Amino acid sequence: MLNIGLKGLVAALAGAALLALGGCSTPCDAPGRLCAPIDSNTSTPPPNARAEPPPPPPSAVMPAAAGRFETRPIEAPGASSGVNAAASPRAPAVRIGLMLPLRSETLGAPADALRAGFMAAYERDRDGFTVNLIETGDSAQDTLDAYAAAAQQNDIVVGPLARSAVSALAASTLVHKPTIALNHPEARSRAAAIPPQMLVMGLSIEDEARQVANWAGAEHPGGMAMIISGAGAWQRRIAASFAARWKQLGYPSQLLVLADSNGYLSEAALGQLRAQVDGAQPALLFAALDPSQAGQVRAALGPELPAYGTSSVNPGAEPGAAIADLDGMRLLDLPWEVQPAHQAVMVYPRWSGAARTLDMDRLYALGIDAFRVAREIALHPGADFRLDGVTGQLAVGFGSGPARFERVQPAAVYQGGVFTLVPDGR
Repeated sequence: MLNIGLKGLVAALAGAALLALGGCSTPCDAPGRLCAPIDSNTSTPPPNARAEPPPPPPSAVMPAAAGRFETRPIEAPGASSGVNAAASPRAPAVRIGLMLPLRSETLGAPADALRAGFMAAYERDRDGFTVNLIETGDSAQDTLDAYAAAAQQNDIVVGPLARSAVSALAASTLVHKPTIALNHPEARSRAAAIPPQMLVMGLSIEDEARQVANWAGAEHPGGMAMIISGAGAWQRRIAASFAARWKQLGYPSQLLVLADSNGYLSEAALGQLRAQVDGAQPALLFAALDPSQAGQVRAALGPELPAYGTSSVNPGAEPGAAIADLDGMRLLDLPWEVQPAHQAVMVYPRWSGAARTLDMDRLYALGIDAFRVAREIALHPGADFRLDGVTGQLAVGFGSGPARFERVQPAAVYQGGVFTLVPDGR
């Protein structure tokens, strides 16, 4: 679950997009965002990477008039029409509307990464389905207008992506068809009921922090946890989520917020950390930090103290991304990032977009699982199901009462850019 990481975006445009999003593995500081800025490096795909599916024609969905949208299907290479030719004529193809802010200056690049993942999954399992792309802009009203049109023309709607758009749609009276939201509503909107026909499956770093607390608690029952947070709002949220779950487990903790300058922790801050650790004698450390900061903390304390983190501390496995001081760090991330030999991961092409970073890669993976979930909902209406996804082990209940969604991500130990899975880290 989703807040769909992140310092290595090359362009200022992509950086602004991450600040506008709010559901990726590492959240940004600005309210109403979808994806967060994890300190990841832009990198080229591995030599054996396959090219991403070709993008749909830019005119796939165009506004026909004020407040109205005209939708046209995306066709696979070589397809003669938007409806799968292999589908039985007696069983019309299930129409999936994919609604993304591709016309947004700030969210266009993240939306395109998700679109690419969605289409990669569609190309693999397209029999009996057709995908219609609905492009939106930034405003909530634009999203609501586009959704109203999409719901009339499709059997399932996937989207929106931005947290503010999810909040607006959840608060509306428009959701009467199966709808898969790609993010969580904003915090102030969470108290409101989610419509029964809306399934929320965005990535959530707060959920990761709670899962890490369960993992650490199982390995160090009753132990004192030293929670180290950066000064950023997203880091404080991660720390708060871990602390709340740790308290629910009945275990003690201490919190230390370290000031930084452009990502670097001062010697005074690290000295304060060493003094507090010496006094508290914690059983473990939880790092609500980015990869560089986590490496600095580990260098200051040494490798003996067990250290845990969310995907925010993952520097990635690309050549040149390794941080030696993180060796031994225990963390969570998507199978897409830490399980390259995972059966589901291996069957999909890697994304090779120009703006590729860890954060964008996670959105691509979210797109894959979004199609797979939509497909299962269509094939098994009203049934609960489990999915071994590229974003984690997914458990879905949809069509009978309030929608239910759970994601469990794999636990791993980082060592020199390689991840060793911890089977019981859940």
